[in-house]
Formats: sequence, structure tokens, C-alpha cells
Amino acid sequence: MKHSKRYEQASEKVDPEALLSVPSAIDRVKELATAKFDETVELAVRLGVDPRKAEQIVRGTLSLPAGSGRYVRIAVFAAGEAAQEARDAGADEVGADDLVAKVRGGFLDFDVAIATPDLMGQVGALGRVLGPRGLMPNPKTGTVTTEVGRAVGEFKAGRVEYRTDKVGNVHVRVGKASFDRADLIRNVHAVIDELSRVKPSSSKGRYLLSVTVAPTMGPGVKIDPMHAREVDDALEPAS
Repeated sequence: MKHSKRYEQASEKVDPEALLSVPSAIDRVKELATAKFDETVELAVRLGVDPRKAEQIVRGTLSLPAGSGRYVRIAVFAAGEAAQEARDAGADEVGADDLVAKVRGGFLDFDVAIATPDLMGQVGALGRVLGPRGLMPNPKTGTVTTEVGRAVGEFKAGRVEYRTDKVGNVHVRVGKASFDRADLIRNVHAVIDELSRVKPSSSKGRYLLSVTVAPTMGPGVKIDPMHAREVDDALEPAS
């Protein structure tokens, strides 16, 4: 894969074999984020799980302490009072049969889909459309709920979803390059702590196999997975 000149120059500043602490990795990422726009910072964690086994699929949501820095477009499948509650909370699209038909017709201009339990029979029929894009509402991620207003508010405030892909990787946006160093560190630790908390009991051996953080337009910076949860120097000034 051919990369841009900026990417190649940034790569020269990264030792591909070095394993850094979370604070040091964040410092390096902020140095590498030189694009003219505010780059997203993404965390990639390789887990020691077999996602072919249902009990080893790691999936859920968590609230980032400093938010995600991203405007999240939310579609809510609800009717009646629940629909109004969703609108009042700031949902971008709200509907029942009409929204189901709109999505079936190709509308996918949203990042999170939330549904009330009574509408899941209809929303389930959109599985082939929503499933491959990771948009299917699911009770495990808090996106099938009777408290749609609360769910909308949490996702707008920085609640993010995570899920292992087919090889056991989890990708989570942890903020923007413009975030304060301490806020990015807190967000990274929040994700790592959450993934550790939900470790499947059937997962044996090493669990955090690799941890990498990267800006949108830059190379990945490796974090030492053996010390990724350490927070002693997390809020010390950058050296």
C-alpha cells in the first residue's frame, strides 16, 4: 500500500519495535498529527480471543471520560412517547415504520442506531443492511432500550461501542489530536480497563496481545501491553 509523503516522513520518527508507555505513546501521536485538520486518535487492541466462538466475542459500550470529540449521528427506532423522548434528547433521525422503510431504501447517514424493544421485530429485518456495518441495535451495547433519551444523551456525550472483528482486533476512537494530553491518556486507559474487565472466562493465555494508537493520517505507535494499565505517570508533564 502506497502512503503519502507526510506519512512516510512521520514513519521515520517511529521505531516499529519500540513498546512505549501510554503517556509516551500519546506524546508521540500528538507529534505525528500534522494534518491541516484535527485528526482522530484511534486505539487498536489485539485480544487473545477466538471470535469464531460466540462466548469469546468481546462487545459492549463504554463512556470515554473526556468524550470522543466527534459529532455522533443517532437514529432511533421508536414510536409514541419514546420517539418524542428521543427527539428531545437530540436524536438526528427518529421514526418507526417510516424509518425502517427509509433505511431499507438505502438511508444510512448515522453512526449509532437505537431501538425500543417493541420495534426490534421490524428492525431485525434490516439485519443484512445494518449488521455488516455494525449498526444493528443490541441489548449488550445498550442500544435496545426503553430509556432511549438516556441512551441518546450518553452516545452524544462520548459513549462508544466496541467489538472484536474476525481476527480479534478492537478499534475504538479515543479522541482528537487537539485533546489535552491528560484527556487522551484517560480515554486510552478507560478503553483498556474496560476490555480487561470483560475478558471472556474461556480466553486462556495472554489476553492483551498488542496495543497500538495512531492519528488519522499517521503511523501506529505501539504501547507495551504488559504495562498498558499502569497509570503512575499518566498525568505527569510531557518530557
